[in-house]
Formats: sequence, C-alpha cells, structure tokens
Amino acid sequence: MDRSALAQRVSRGVFDRAIFETTCTRNDASIVVIPVCYDGTASYRKGTRLGPAAIMQAYEQLDYEDPRFPDTTDAFGVFVDQEIPFNPAAEMNSIGAEIRANTNSRVAELLQRSQIPAILGGEHSVSQGAIEACAAHAGNIGVLQFDAHMDLRLAYEGYTYSHASVMRNIVDTCPQVTRLVQVGVRDYCTEERDIAQNSGGRIHVLCDDELFARTDAGESIRSIWEETVARLPDDIYITFDIDGLDPSLCPSTGTPVPGGLSFNQAALLLQVVAESGKRVVGFDLVEVSPSPDGNDWDANIGARVLYKLCRCAFAAN
Repeated sequence: MDRSALAQRVSRGVFDRAIFETTCTRNDASIVVIPVCYDGTASYRKGTRLGPAAIMQAYEQLDYEDPRFPDTTDAFGVFVDQEIPFNPAAEMNSIGAEIRANTNSRVAELLQRSQIPAILGGEHSVSQGAIEACAAHAGNIGVLQFDAHMDLRLAYEGYTYSHASVMRNIVDTCPQVTRLVQVGVRDYCTEERDIAQNSGGRIHVLCDDELFARTDAGESIRSIWEETVARLPDDIYITFDIDGLDPSLCPSTGTPVPGGLSFNQAALLLQVVAESGKRVVGFDLVEVSPSPDGNDWDANIGARVLYKLCRCAFAAN
C-alpha cells in the first residue's frame, strides 16, 4: 500500500482495537499502544507519521508463538488506543509541547490503572512525554535505548522537541531517569560525545564498533547483553528507534546508518531484559517509515519488533 493510501487509512481511523489475536478492551488490556503520527522535525526524510498505520496493516501476517518468551498466558492482551491529537497548523515547538503534554497525560492515566503504556511513533521526539510520565509514576528509572544515534543534541535545528534532542531533553529535565544505556549507536557528534563522557556514569553508550570488536574477540553476545542490562536499575523504560537495527531491516527510516544490530541481537537483548527480574514500566517503538514504493518490508519488521517489545514487557511484569 502506498503512502497516500496509508494517510487515508489514518484519517478514517485504523486504531482503537485489540491486536496480535488477543481479546481485550482498552480498560482490561495488559498493554495499551498509543499511536503518535508525527514527523514534523524529521531532518533527512519524512514518512514516520505513517508508521503506525503501516504496522497496523503488517502485523496481521505474523504468527505468535515465540520461543524467546514461551510463558505468556491468556492474560496477555494488547489494545491499540486512539492516536494522540495535536494541532498540525501550530508552530513546530508548540506542536512538540502539545504532543509531550497529551502523551504524558494519556500515559499517566494508563499507569494509574496498572497497564503498560507503549508509544508507537512517529519520530523519536514523541517519546519524551511518555518517559517523563513513567519516571514520575515509578520514581527512579533507567532508559534502555536502541538507536543509531545518541539523540543528545541541544534543540537541533532550532527545535526544542527535535527527534535528535529527545534524550538531551530527558537528561536535562527528568532527574528521575538515573541511568541511560544506549546500544547500536554509530553516528554522533562531538557535543553528544562530550555530554555522555561528562555525565558521571549516568549515560552509558555501547557503540556499535565496540560491540563488533568484543564479539569478534570471542565474547558472547548474551554475556555482553547481561552486562548491559545489569547497568540499569530495577525499573526500565525501553525506547526502540528502528534505526538501531541494520538498515537492511529498515531501509525507509528517516536517518539510516550503516552497521547496526541484527534482528536476533536485538531480540536477545529483549529476552535478557525479560529474564533479568527487572520491570519494564513502559516502552516505545519509533522511526518506522513505510517505503514510498509500497513495499511493506519496513512495516513488517516494525510489527515484529512491536510484538517482541510487548512480549518482553509482559514477561517482565
């Protein structure tokens, strides 16, 4: 399906339903997915605003047995909520502030009902309100970030709520996030490097080249992931930018970078999180963009990542 058709589906409404062959309502689902169809600050190419609708089409081709998460019970239920509203005619920073506030409010409501919130973007800037709400509810939390980029730039291109600034905003404004652990990183600037290095250990970055060197020297990927998860506190928010994966898995994402995690490496890290005894308080999947030519490969991978995130979060709770 091409992008114009996806846009029409969004306007007609493709959300507000249970998915992954689960039977639940918004009020009794264990996980509630919140679509945020926004890509206003995209700095290379747009299209992620169409990611949620594309994933809602692609997930139907999945099968649901998963040996990494074998113990999911009938209580597992995933409901896709209505999308977060915002005024598209407003100034860009005003839109970002509105999305932040509306997402924060929606997530806080779910947390009060002991449901797991899941943001489905959209660009990475949409994660901020959800992370802040989870931190306010749970107290001190850690953030596990899958990403090709650090996203630690200050107001990139003049946008306070830029996709390239989301983690800088969290670090600067959310002291309850006591640890940020980034994996898959392979594209960053001097400003971001300095922020991470001068964070006093609050930010830990496992760069892609370090991961390659360690596995090439004989370390197992599981042992590296266990060390990575051990750096996080007991309560974790997972933010999964699809460009953390090898770009062959997400060729249409906004800012693809050579290298990256394989699908199995990423899935194993989620498995290690689920086995760690730590709790996933919320998560997001962002930067999935459908191909302009109608190929559904990006959405297919996005749907599979979303399912594994849901299984991980449920198993970890």
